[in-house]
Amino acid sequence: MENFILVSNIILAIILVIVILLQKSEGGALGIGASQESFISSRSAGNLLTKVTAIIATLFIITSISLTIMAQKGISTSSVLERVEEKQDPSEPQIPKSD
Repeated sequence: MENFILVSNIILAIILVIVILLQKSEGGALGIGASQESFISSRSAGNLLTKVTAIIATLFIITSISLTIMAQKGISTSSVLERVEEKQDPSEPQIPKSD
C-alpha cells in the first residue's frame, strides 16, 4: 500500500508541475517575450487549469500526509541517548574520575 501511495505521490508531483507550467503567466517576471495568447486564449481554459491545479495539489498533499503517517509507525519513540545508556555493559572497567 505504501508503494502505491508513493508512486501516486510522484506521479501527482509531475502532473502538478506540468499543469502549473501550462498556465498563463500573469506577472511577466521572467519577461521572455513570447506571447501565450495563441496557446490558451479563452478565459474558461484558465479557470479549468486553475481548478485542475487545485484538485491535483489537494491530492498531492493528501498522499504526502498519508505517507508521513505510514512512516511514523516504523519510527522508535526512544531517544538515541537512552539506547546508548541501555547498551553500556557493567563488566567494562570504569574510567576513574579525577578531582
